Amino acid sequence: MLQPEDLESKIVGQSEPMRQVFKLIGQFAGTDTTVLITGESGTGKELVARAIHEHSERHDKPFLAVNCAAIPEQLLESELFGHERGAFTGAVNQRIGKFEHCSGGVISSMRLAT
Repeated sequence: MLQPEDLESKIVGQSEPMRQVFKLIGQFAGTDTTVLITGESGTGKELVARAIHEHSERHDKPFLAVNCAAIPEQLLESELFGHERGAFTGAVNQRIGKFEHCSGGVISSMRLAT
């Protein structure tokens, strides 16, 4: 189990629920699996994702946090997956997407409720 002092991130807390969060971070960091982190706005989901990344075997690979709510719906697919030149009006160059950019690393995405 990770201890609060083991985390370089800004996660704080000593309560039993926080100890459980630290334990889960340590457990997930040791696996190669997809993790879904849910919670209310401002509860530290991105901090938990960063902590898992920092303690995983991918810690030397990119970590990219993406706020999907800040990307217009019409551009979201292109931002995440990239596009080829001429794929749509205005696509004058090829562009790699965030998934390819972060290949081998971690993408943390969030979508605020509308």
